[in-house]
Amino acid sequence: MKLVLLSGGSGKRLWPLSNDARSKQFLKVLEDEDQRRVSMVQRVWGQLEQSGLAESSLIATSQSQVEMMHSQLGEQVPLIIEPERRDTFAAIALSAVYLYSQKGASLDEVAIVLPVDPYVETRFFDTVKDLEATLHASQAEMALIGIQPTYASSKYGYIVPSSKPDASVQPIYRTVERFVEKPDEEKAQALMSQNALWNSGVFAFRIGYMTDLLERKGFPIQYEELAKQYHLLPKISFDYEVIERMDNIVVIPYDGYWKDLGTWNTLTEEMNSNQLGRGMVSPDSINTHLINETDMPVSIIGVSNVVVAVSPDGILVTDKQASPRVKDFIDYDQEPMFEERQWGYSRVLDYQKYEDGSCVVTKRALIRQNRSFGYQLNVHREESWTVIRGTGEFVLNGRFMSVKAGSTLHIPMQSLHSIRAITELEIIVIQTGRDADHNQVMELYRTWDEVAEHAIYKR
Repeated sequence: MKLVLLSGGSGKRLWPLSNDARSKQFLKVLEDEDQRRVSMVQRVWGQLEQSGLAESSLIATSQSQVEMMHSQLGEQVPLIIEPERRDTFAAIALSAVYLYSQKGASLDEVAIVLPVDPYVETRFFDTVKDLEATLHASQAEMALIGIQPTYASSKYGYIVPSSKPDASVQPIYRTVERFVEKPDEEKAQALMSQNALWNSGVFAFRIGYMTDLLERKGFPIQYEELAKQYHLLPKISFDYEVIERMDNIVVIPYDGYWKDLGTWNTLTEEMNSNQLGRGMVSPDSINTHLINETDMPVSIIGVSNVVVAVSPDGILVTDKQASPRVKDFIDYDQEPMFEERQWGYSRVLDYQKYEDGSCVVTKRALIRQNRSFGYQLNVHREESWTVIRGTGEFVLNGRFMSVKAGSTLHIPMQSLHSIRAITELEIIVIQTGRDADHNQVMELYRTWDEVAEHAIYKR
C-alpha cells in the first residue's frame, strides 16, 4: 500500500504565525520526546518512521510549500507537486495517477490518504495499516477511520454506522450509513447515542477506483497529461465529490487519542508551556498562552482564557473559545512578513508603500552554513545587501567575490545573483522598486554547484 499525506492550507486559522507562505503544519510550537521544538509535519513524519511507513509515504503539496517541506523534512522526502491549489479531490486524483503512471503501482494496489498534521498517538498508525486488509476483507469501495468521540463536538464531521461491528472479523469494521457535517452540540449528542464516529479524514481505496472515475469524467490517467489539465478538475473536496456519493463504505473505529490542531484553542491545549518567545504571563492569568516570534517583549497580566500570538505578520489577542473565528476577520493585503526557506529564513523588518507606486522593503535574512540562494534575478526591484555576520561567496552576473561581515553589495534590477554561506551568514536586504505588491523572481539555477559550473567566470 501507499500513503499520501495531503499538505495544503491557506494559513488563516492560526494567523499571525501562519500565512500563505507558512501554513499551520509548519509552525514549530510542539515538542518531541527530547524537548526539541517541532512542527506538526515533523511530528507526523517521525511517527511514520517509527511505524515503518515512511518509505511507502509521499506528500502531496503545492509548489509554494516545497522549500519549507524540504527544509523541515529533508530533500529526500518524496513530493507530489500540485500545479495549483484545487481542493482535495484534485490533489487526490493527481496523487493516484502519479502512483499508477510514475511509480508503477498496480490498479489493485491500495492508496491511503491522510492529513499531514493529525495530532495522534503513534499507535494510530497501526490502525492505518489495518485499512488495506479491511478494504480487501469487506470488498468495500472505500475504508475509513472513525474516531470514538469523547464529547459532543460541533467542530468535526460525523460518520454514522449502519451496523454494529462483528468482533469475529479482524480487523473490526462497520458499514457506513451516512455522514453528518459539523452538527450543533445537541445533534452531536444524539449522534453519539447512535454510535457515530468523528471523521478523521483518513481513508483508503484501490488505485483502480480513482483511475476508472477519472476516465469516466474524460480525464487522462497519465500523470504528465493530467497535470496539464489540472485546472479543469472540479474544485471540490474529495468527501463531497466521491465519498458521500458511494454506497459501499466501511469504517474502522479508533478509540485512542486524536485531535485536529487547526485553531489556537486546540493547539495551545497540546503545548507543554504557556509561553513561547520573549515576554511573561503573570501567575493570575489562568489558561492563557503567549506565542511571540519577535524580539519585542510582550507582557500579559491578569487576563485569563486568552491567546496572544505575535509575529512579524501581526498581533492577535483572542478569547480561546472565539479563536476559530480569526479566519473570518483576517483579510490583510500584505506579503508574508516571515518565510522559512530551504536555505534558511527571512524576516521583513519594514515595508513602505508610497503614493507614486514605489516601495521599499527591508529584510533580515539568515543563510545556513553551506546553503545558498538560487541564481536568480528580481524583475521589478533592485537590492542593496549588507553582510552583518559570517562569511560567504557572492556572484553577480557571473562575477565572483568573497564577502564577510561589513561587506556591502548592490544588485541592479534584472541582474542575476546568488550567495553561498561558508559559515552561517546574516544579511540586511533593502529592496526598492515600482511593483509594491509582487516582486517577480526568475531563477536560472537552483544549486550552488550549478552556479559554479555554468555562471561564474573562471577565476
